[in-house]
Amino acid sequence: MDGAEVDFGRVRADFSLPTQFPAAALAEAEQAVSDGPKGDRDDATDLPFVTIDPPGAKDLDQAMFVERVGDGFRLHYAIADLGAFVVPGGALDTEVRRRGQTMYLPDGNVPLHPTVLSEGMASLLPDQVSPAALWTIDLGADGEPTAATIRRAWIKSVAQFDYETVQAAIDAGDPYPSIAALPELGKLRREHAVKRGAVELQLPEQEVEPDGAGGWRLVLRPRTQVDAWNAEISLLTGMSAAKIMLDAGVGVLRTLPDPDDNAITWLRRSAKNLGIEWPQERSAAELLADLDPSRPDALALFMDATRLLRGAGYTVFDGQTPELSTHAGIAASYAHVTAPLRRLVDRFGTEICLAVCAGEEVPAWVREALPALPALMEGSDSLASKVDRACLDQVEAWVLSDRVGHEFDAVVLRSDANSAEIFIPEPPVLGRCPGEGLPEGETIRVRLTEAVVAERRVEFERVEVA
Repeated sequence: MDGAEVDFGRVRADFSLPTQFPAAALAEAEQAVSDGPKGDRDDATDLPFVTIDPPGAKDLDQAMFVERVGDGFRLHYAIADLGAFVVPGGALDTEVRRRGQTMYLPDGNVPLHPTVLSEGMASLLPDQVSPAALWTIDLGADGEPTAATIRRAWIKSVAQFDYETVQAAIDAGDPYPSIAALPELGKLRREHAVKRGAVELQLPEQEVEPDGAGGWRLVLRPRTQVDAWNAEISLLTGMSAAKIMLDAGVGVLRTLPDPDDNAITWLRRSAKNLGIEWPQERSAAELLADLDPSRPDALALFMDATRLLRGAGYTVFDGQTPELSTHAGIAASYAHVTAPLRRLVDRFGTEICLAVCAGEEVPAWVREALPALPALMEGSDSLASKVDRACLDQVEAWVLSDRVGHEFDAVVLRSDANSAEIFIPEPPVLGRCPGEGLPEGETIRVRLTEAVVAERRVEFERVEVA
């Protein structure tokens, strides 16, 4: 790796990412910390909340406590309360709307909110009494919700965990008491997701981490069961929020239209070509849930299944029933409300739910903001995706820059007339390889022909094996 360039400064410059907050916005954030959170709230500091996040994370949006109640469950899910700090229409609110979401780069984040908030008083840090929007969701023995409400509260997280630590403790039969019921509830929620028709794509997830020598390396972070169960808790909360909004006739949903018949037909054809048996009576969700992601043919089908998840957006409504109110990938109505430190729209969805559950009018500033939210979020979503891909492309070029001419085994994920998308397990690289009719789901031999660091570009060619 070229030691002269081992950070992501050029990525930041290429996408014009902000380097600091405007003075007025930063002053507002600091004043909010000095003044303390706004609004009355209940004391829930007796509940033993814990957080589960990547190692080293400081912007902690969620804390949970899952308990058994009778033969069912009660989920206490605390969400960072940004409404307690951000003045509607102020300088900070204006800047946060401009940013849309936190941008994550390997050498540091471009935060949505100043770190004095996002990594300080507004974060659900352990051993800190924090203001939160506290969801309480009751579920029956079958894991289906029977009631859901949200209120403002004080909470105190008693421990900060990461996914691997929690998984290891559960595997050892010694889960932390606050989440001892998470495996049972998480499994029930996953079963319901598959029955609903929720689509989960178990594609390789590239991550970048320091290599210990001043540079960077690519790794694949294994997705633990805790990842899946934690995601189900967030989805359950978002589905509960969507129901509250739809019943009230005002809100902002994350939506995705149902795939057309051509997408399903294409996927069935792909499964057949890959030799994957797909009984007619089974749904796509059931098939994908049972596939082993370590199998090359499964990876190829997961890639083809991305066709089922095209067209996601945001739907706002106020006084009318939205034409599209569901998310096909989740197979339910759903709203973003669980990551307000990192995503703009969550603050507005949370404020709507808080008002409705308190029997109050939705604040005028929230209603006035709704029409602009889809464009703001779609723009920031697009930028975040481009930044993430550019960082991965940059590291791929760095890692492979001294390996031009080397050969690798690669899985063909998706093939078209002239080239194919390939996945190389070691180092974990996603790229393209020219060639007609490359066999999807099979492993081929490829040679690295170029690795151009300045252009964040790598090129491969197929090696014919005798």
